[in-house]
Amino acid sequence: MIKDDCIFCKIANGVIPAQALYEDDQFKVILDRGPASKGHALVLPKKHFDNVFSMDEDYTGKVFTIAAKVARAINEEFGCDGMNILQNNNEAAGQTVFHFHMHIIPRYRDDKVNLVWEPGEITDGQIDEYAEAIRNRLKKQ
Repeated sequence: MIKDDCIFCKIANGVIPAQALYEDDQFKVILDRGPASKGHALVLPKKHFDNVFSMDEDYTGKVFTIAAKVARAINEEFGCDGMNILQNNNEAAGQTVFHFHMHIIPRYRDDKVNLVWEPGEITDGQIDEYAEAIRNRLKKQ
């Protein structure tokens, strides 16, 4: 399904032109027009998914394979010092375009990209409780 009002659907399906780095029948990878760093790319499925929660396993499995392949090429071309591969789901997590997309962000020493957080704390009881709850959810899927 393609949404008529989705800019990433239009880009992924060639309605809006973009500088494609990779393309197959399910995905297009483009350079980001608002890059965090040199070589910042986006992996876009051609089919519309709001986020990872609405994607089927065929797409979720393939997206990281493509991201890793493109990341290797970017790393070889630009000699990055590191690489972030990330994906945001829903507004609280920083998602601003509600079409699933994965960021490939090359990192360079002393760049101004800031993707860090302060580690929190968790008790042994909490970690046991959370793990058990998540395992139970996984059994139901």
